[in-house]
Amino acid sequence: MRPELEAFERLVTIISELRTECPWDRKQTIESLRYLTIEETYELSDAIIDNDLEEVKNELGDLIMHVVFYAQIGFERGAFSITDVLNGVCDKLVNRHPHVYGDVDVSDAEEVKRNWEQIKLKEGKKSVLQGVPKSLPAMVKANRIQEKARGVGFDWDEQAQVWDKLKEELQELQDEVESGAPKAKVEDEFGDVLFSMINYSRFIDVNPEDALERTNRKFIKRFQYLEQRANEQGKQLADMTLGEMESIWEEAKTAS
Repeated sequence: MRPELEAFERLVTIISELRTECPWDRKQTIESLRYLTIEETYELSDAIIDNDLEEVKNELGDLIMHVVFYAQIGFERGAFSITDVLNGVCDKLVNRHPHVYGDVDVSDAEEVKRNWEQIKLKEGKKSVLQGVPKSLPAMVKANRIQEKARGVGFDWDEQAQVWDKLKEELQELQDEVESGAPKAKVEDEFGDVLFSMINYSRFIDVNPEDALERTNRKFIKRFQYLEQRANEQGKQLADMTLGEMESIWEEAKTAS
């Protein structure tokens, strides 16, 4: 047996045993595991951003364990098994890659994505946006919505058009703020700006979630430097002037 198949069989056996022998594992349900799976997914995301491949390996193990755990519960309920899960995703991959397992020709990755969305509609999806999870964080959701719309040809032709649209949305936001518009209206325009920013990010090949997270981490590092330097000077941030804090902030930028 191939080593990866042997390892997977070992995991399936262990999860089955734990469901019988361990009180905690026996108590778990699909619903109770959901929150833990979300946490594990974010831990994997952190490891990827940190480029910590050892931790990526560990977090992937945790996620695979969760998949097998869900499948074990499904088997106990008589709903599905891990075999059903694996065969289902294999069938889906074969069906959605006719350029590999069929006679369809594609020229590039973009055409593969377009074909993917068209095939999903043929499988019974009523909308190309149907597969976007409702509970996704708003920024990630906006990015996925735009990617899926692009997959069926609903997109700008040129980067300059997207930039012009972003400037237009910024002006509309400024106009609403300066006119004293109701909060709901300002919020709508602000949302349009963010959506346009995410749209523009696709055209310059930047992942907006990754970019914002890197900025978050950069800010945290510099702010903690500011706190440390203030403490070394025997000061509290609340008692410092903005000028004093900005001076240390410039130090932090150089240090980082």
